[in-house]
Amino acid sequence: MKVPTLASMAAEGKKPDVLFWVGCSGSFDERAKKITKAFVKILNKADMSFAVLGTEESCSGDPAKRSGNEFLFQMQALVNIELMNSYNITNIVTTCPHCFNTLKNEYPELGGNYIVQHHTQFLNWMLKQGKFSIKGGKFKGKRITFHDPCYLGRGNNIYEAPRELIKKLDVELVEMKNCRSKGLCCGAGGAQMFKEPEKGNKEINIKRTEQALELKPDIIAAGCPFCNTMMTDGLKSKEKDDIIIVKDIAELIAEAQNL
Repeated sequence: MKVPTLASMAAEGKKPDVLFWVGCSGSFDERAKKITKAFVKILNKADMSFAVLGTEESCSGDPAKRSGNEFLFQMQALVNIELMNSYNITNIVTTCPHCFNTLKNEYPELGGNYIVQHHTQFLNWMLKQGKFSIKGGKFKGKRITFHDPCYLGRGNNIYEAPRELIKKLDVELVEMKNCRSKGLCCGAGGAQMFKEPEKGNKEINIKRTEQALELKPDIIAAGCPFCNTMMTDGLKSKEKDDIIIVKDIAELIAEAQNL
């Protein structure tokens, strides 16, 4: 798989049009790696000029900040900013809404000023520019519901880009009762991904999964690796993971095009 690094491109005196910020989940989590690979396949298919930081990439600092360690967040952010500025990075795309929100909204005050896009925004832009095309493929006619990631939707008011991409797959898009600005968190935001849930009557990801199951979907579409994990766990708890699948939008597009 063709995945150039910034260091290798800089050594050749080249600079990519966009930096693909992979993120911790997309780098290390076995499930999220599939999302990373799917997005790279689309970028290569569209002949986009991109690169990753590779071993030079560190955590964006989102979990540290959300869990209250501002000092650690600033340490992590400043290292990343110094590195990216040394490469004169101007455009960033990421498959993780947590990284997206942090890079876009919290890095500028520390000296990191970049044009940051979520991968659904970038894919939608490429599609409109004619960089690649989408056909339904094996997903044509499927019943799909989209779960809005908090840091993409309510955090940054991005609702239409992922839905426009899903509709291009010739599927039936059905909405949960809590969607868009009234979306319900999967339960992983705010660093909750890395701790046990507090005591209560029901875990949030179970409640969210139940809302999805009410629609009897074939697929739950996601735009966040954390949401993907939480919704998949919800389906497993309901013993529905053998008949309903959770797929990132990049995976849906890549698989529909047989990439």
